[in-house]
Amino acid sequence: MALPARGTPDDAALERGLFGLGDRLGLLAGIVLAVSAFTGWYSGKGEGVTVSVIGWHTGTLGKLVFFLGVAVVLAVALREVGITPPAAVPESLLTIALGSVATIFVLVRAVSIPDDFFFAGRGIGIWISLAAAIGVIVAGLLQASEEL
Repeated sequence: MALPARGTPDDAALERGLFGLGDRLGLLAGIVLAVSAFTGWYSGKGEGVTVSVIGWHTGTLGKLVFFLGVAVVLAVALREVGITPPAAVPESLLTIALGSVATIFVLVRAVSIPDDFFFAGRGIGIWISLAAAIGVIVAGLLQASEEL
């Protein structure tokens, strides 16, 4: 199968979709963000054992981080099946907003450890969540550059 000539509508479809860097990064970062809610956000020594607390168990913010990751994945998936948001809300803006909110939620949990987990310090999972949330913002910026 031959590739379409440069500048045709089929060429624009190849540049968008999952072939676009912003969409691929958004999908990957959204999946990592959702899964990172089930990684160890806090860990520390208990009574002879090392205890780890996953993000889901840190309260409402941990659960919201999961659902924000799922929302990013759904936004990319819906676009691939042909469902787009209204023209007033470009997908890149939606992705940047979801990533920004997720970043704020993760930063709140990174700065303020809940009192229930006084024995624990920050674990690797919270840093994975932060990197994924920032990755969602970068994906939104790349999507915006692809839209231009």
